[in-house]
Amino acid sequence: MRLMGLPNVARYPEAIVTRDEESILIRFGGLSGEQTMSVPLRYVGGDAEAAELRLLARLQEIGYRVERVPPK
Repeated sequence: MRLMGLPNVARYPEAIVTRDEESILIRFGGLSGEQTMSVPLRYVGGDAEAAELRLLARLQEIGYRVERVPPK
């Protein structure tokens, strides 16, 4: 998964990731408010949970403080 168009980590240092039946949702938060991104699962390819975990690891590598909210 290529990550493009992410908010500046200095302004939005927190990334909360969750997954539903159709997409992975990323909520970025910080002093500048909140931004939300949605990635349709059809673009992820393969196992949705594995993609979610790779995303969490990549966001952490970039410098975000990550949190995972398990799917319902």
